Amino acid sequence: MKSTKFKLSAIAALVAVTLNAHAETSTASLEQKLEQLQQEMLVLKQQLAEEKLAREKQVDTAVKAAVADAVPPASESDTSIGGYGELSYSNYKQSTNPDQIDLNRFVLFFGHKFNDRLRLYSEFEIEHAVASADDKGEAEIEQAYIEYNLLPQANLRAGLMLMPLGILNEKHEPPTYYGVFRNEVETRIIPSTWREAGIGLQGKVLDNSLEYNVGISSGFDASKYAGSAAYGIKDMHGEASQAAANNLAVYAGLNYRQPGWLLGGGLFTGNTGQDGNGATPSAALQGVNARLTLWDVHAQYNIGELALQALYARGALGDTQAINAAASASYTGTAPYEAAPKAFYGWYGQAAYPVWKKDEMRLTPFVRYEKYNTQASVDTGYTANPLNDETVTTLGANFNLTREVVFKTDWQSYKTDSAKDRFDLGVGWMF
Repeated sequence: MKSTKFKLSAIAALVAVTLNAHAETSTASLEQKLEQLQQEMLVLKQQLAEEKLAREKQVDTAVKAAVADAVPPASESDTSIGGYGELSYSNYKQSTNPDQIDLNRFVLFFGHKFNDRLRLYSEFEIEHAVASADDKGEAEIEQAYIEYNLLPQANLRAGLMLMPLGILNEKHEPPTYYGVFRNEVETRIIPSTWREAGIGLQGKVLDNSLEYNVGISSGFDASKYAGSAAYGIKDMHGEASQAAANNLAVYAGLNYRQPGWLLGGGLFTGNTGQDGNGATPSAALQGVNARLTLWDVHAQYNIGELALQALYARGALGDTQAINAAASASYTGTAPYEAAPKAFYGWYGQAAYPVWKKDEMRLTPFVRYEKYNTQASVDTGYTANPLNDETVTTLGANFNLTREVVFKTDWQSYKTDSAKDRFDLGVGWMF
């Protein structure tokens, strides 16, 4: 009996050990499977994350490419380049003046927009193709100024700027005016192209119909008068090249525009004595004002395609006795000395009408009549040169290939000095 119980106890113990061992084996196997499953899940998560990052990079690259295609680089949109130029040929009626061909000017424009309110405007010019010590050509800065938009109706300008007098001085690209050469009045009375260094305000009011331009600038220098009045007071212009600045000037221009017509005017005034410390220091000019005042009124009117234009300009110069005393004492020219003008004036009327048009091309004949006198009044003891009192008639035509490219021809007749009579050909462009 004991033997049987022992056997049963032994069998039960063996079964218990076997079951316990099997349970431990099953538990270990389950734990391994769970650990393997966790590792596989981690690998899958990592793969999904990498795929998501790759898709995001593809989308970001596509968006950047689209933006780059839609918005040009800043260097292309914010900086601009332009220019203009003209070539002329003149055949004089009399052999006393030799025929001439000339690249009158070649100008490059550079502008830059720093931001929505701040801009730079500049022009570099070469006159007569070559500029050197042995040639008559010039290399010059025609304008260079900063413009800041203070208000929608007001821009602050500072630098070298064109003066707002006349029609031609601020807008003188060859395709914009008639004739091979610029008109005489806006060359000899208003000394175009005329610029001064200064600071001012420019803008438009009254629904942009009235443009104003006012400021303070460098002035003229009486000590630079060179004894020839053929171009009025143009020799006294400083051009902002180490110019005397003891005396400054003020300027103002107004232009009122409506469809089909324009009416405007300008004023410039300032002393020119420069306290005797001008380009040529002179005791005769010390304490002398020698005030220069120059003004103009001008108008443009269109009747259908008939374009009419007119301008009147007048100037007055004070203390010319002192100017003549200083200039005549050092005058070394071969021609007789011409007194500085106390008064000078000029006016012109012009009409133009296109007779043929096709696409952008057009042929526009014109006629212009001018009268000017650069020595309308001189001091007692001096005699005005009669050649400075002139009447000019110009007949010609502009043939535009486009708005930017023009061929020109004209005949100019001078009433007083017929030696200037000539036939002209020219080509001009702007871009």
